[in-house]
Amino acid sequence: MELLNLANPIFSTYVIAASIMIVKVASMSWLTVFRMMKVNGGFRSPEDIRKTPFNPNPSKEQLMANDYVDRIRRIHMNDLENIPFFLMAGFLFIFTNPSLLIMQILMYTYVFTRFLHFFAYLTGQVHDVRAALWTPGSLIILYMSFKVLITIIF
Repeated sequence: MELLNLANPIFSTYVIAASIMIVKVASMSWLTVFRMMKVNGGFRSPEDIRKTPFNPNPSKEQLMANDYVDRIRRIHMNDLENIPFFLMAGFLFIFTNPSLLIMQILMYTYVFTRFLHFFAYLTGQVHDVRAALWTPGSLIILYMSFKVLITIIF
């Protein structure tokens, strides 16, 4: 069976997890826009406060920091700092020929903990909680990366 074929359950496990994470990251932009529109603020660029049909009453206050909007931006930034490494490490990990069970545990644990991290961040949990939810994903990325290196070197 070819490794990179959806008939391969190891590859399809990766594809499912990767697709979920890509949708999650891409959704953060939409959530940011939704929140900006809801509060009519949290804009970033001076040109955003020009009068338009969507902003008929612009004001300088719209450029002020808004935690309701910026919280999603911080979550998005955290995703962009972490999920691309998961996507790359997970793809390379396929070539180590892991068992299906190991692949499923790693992929789905990562996805699950990223969503828990999202909800912890969204609800303003302290750093200790967010760090505890971030750690398993980071360890999964490191494990997969070291496994790839060990497999290729030895």
